[in-house]
This record gives sequence, structure tokens and C-alpha cells, in this order.
Amino acid sequence: MRLVLLGPPGAGKGTQAAILSEKLGVPHISTGDLFRANIGEGTPLGVEAKSYIDAGKLVPTDVTARMVESRLQEEDAKDGFLLDGFPRTVEQAEILTELLTKAGQKLDGVLNFVVDEDVVVERMLARGRADDNEETIRTRLGVYRDETAPLIDHYGEEIISIDAVGDVDEINARAMDKLNALK
Repeated sequence: MRLVLLGPPGAGKGTQAAILSEKLGVPHISTGDLFRANIGEGTPLGVEAKSYIDAGKLVPTDVTARMVESRLQEEDAKDGFLLDGFPRTVEQAEILTELLTKAGQKLDGVLNFVVDEDVVVERMLARGRADDNEETIRTRLGVYRDETAPLIDHYGEEIISIDAVGDVDEINARAMDKLNALK
């Protein structure tokens, strides 16, 4: 199964991705992990990404897309994947479609973890991380709304909305029910 995961910061995407990855037998591919791995291994893409990060800039879409393309070509991703953190914009979604088309593949769906912003703020404050204060969290949610939320319109009927309020098992059961209905 080839899936993209969407949802605001604090929606529980990472937690659900780990569980879904195991249940579906496909890798969870997080762009954050990809950046760390490429930088840590000193790959040419990692060196390029690090130069932007060190300068306090966002890593350009083409660098991120090349990392994703390389990762999707690895053996464990041949039969499917869960993409988390890419695409973040409509431009990136179009690039992903091109990459998949070139490989003779397509997405099976886009899981959108839906949760009220006040719940997200509450969850993230409860984590107790130093950089998680209400103002910072609300700013991150604003960035998500502006940049990533348009993907919901872009993907249209491919969107599979998951109510992301409740405990981890309840949310996972909802996601699995909707994914099983696709088969």
C-alpha cells in the first residue's frame, strides 16, 4: 500500500505511522528521518541539505524530492510505503505524482489525521518540550494551515479522513477500518 500521511503537528502521525507500518508491512518514510540519515551518512544529498540547514534556510524542494525518490527506490519500499512529511505543498505533491508515474506506481490514498487545533495545543504542551509553548505551537499550526492544508483540496477524493481524537488504539482501529475498505 502506498500512502501519504497528512495532519497538523501533534496529530499523532508519527505514532500511527509506526503502528501502520508494522501492520501493513511497509516502511514509514519520514522526511525528518531521511534528512538525519543522509546528513549522518554524509551522502551528497545530505551534504547539500546540511548546507541549507546550517545557513538557517529551508531545504529546497528539489533536494527533498531527490532524497524521497532515492528512498522510494530501495527494496523495502517496492511494495509500498507510508510517506510522512512529504509532500508538504501542492508543488511537492505534483513532484511525487511524477516520481510514482515514472516508476509505474500510484498512491492508494492520503490519510488525513483530523484533530481540533485546541486539542493539538493541549497535547503538545503536555509533552513538555522546551520549544513547545502555546505561541510557537499556534505559529506551527498556522504554517501547516497555509502550506499543507491546500493538499487536502489537491488530493480531493484520494483523502481518507481519520478522526485523530482518542487513544492510540482507537485512532489506529479507525485508520485500519478505512484502509481495509480500500482493498
